[in-house]
Amino acid sequence: MTLDSHQHFWHYDPIRDSWINEKMKVLKRDFLPKDLSPISTENKIDGCIAVQADQSEAETNFLVQLALENQFIKGVVGWIDLRAKNISERLDYFSQHKIIKGYRHIVQAEDLGFMTQALFQNGIAQLEKRGLAYDILIYPHQLQEAFELVKKFPKQKFVVDHLAKPVIKENEFAQWSKGIAQLSSREDIYCKLSGFTTEADWKSWTKDTFTRYFDFALEHFGTKRLMYGSDWPVCLVAASYTEQLNVVTDYISRLSLAEKQQIMGGNAVEFYNI
Repeated sequence: MTLDSHQHFWHYDPIRDSWINEKMKVLKRDFLPKDLSPISTENKIDGCIAVQADQSEAETNFLVQLALENQFIKGVVGWIDLRAKNISERLDYFSQHKIIKGYRHIVQAEDLGFMTQALFQNGIAQLEKRGLAYDILIYPHQLQEAFELVKKFPKQKFVVDHLAKPVIKENEFAQWSKGIAQLSSREDIYCKLSGFTTEADWKSWTKDTFTRYFDFALEHFGTKRLMYGSDWPVCLVAASYTEQLNVVTDYISRLSLAEKQQIMGGNAVEFYNI
């Protein structure tokens, strides 16, 4: 199965979705499975993981409903307040939906120290008990804190979204590579080759722009812990679905067939228990 490990859907709301600024106006509309279906077919993608974009339980319910209506959505990464005192009760409630494979919080928008909070870590502990995944969405300056988090939960399934968002546009590498090397030393941590075009100069990137970042990720995570993700529709500010897909497929073309299949779906199937 060729599986896109990272996609979003939404009914555009200018108030809720205020993070979409004028430079990103291409995103100021609805993006639903009916919009994605022909693109996936054209690019021979068999299925996807739908990942939360809004921090609400309503978002989780929305994605679950879409998955029930569209078989190519193979899993949902929802949102739940991991700091809630009734987190166990809420997770039990959502456990009725087997399509929910994990959860995510938009930690990139939080202050340093967020992942060290006792209540947040209790939430992670509750995920671990249930065998649910957690998607780590952070910037490079938060990598050290993420490393401290994953050390405390060696049995928890973690995946780093978007390569931890290196500042590719400014050619920043040192802080990111140091943090990625440390985090990848935990052999149970996965990483998504996703969200890279939006971290580069949207109008002037080339495939070579990403080579050293991909090289470093491949060296440290290996082919068994990397998974492809489009980050559609967010990628559209910098690249079409096909353009960003081709960056990855061209890069991994030198790998064996088995290794390519791992990155393009096998690892995500295993990680999210599809």
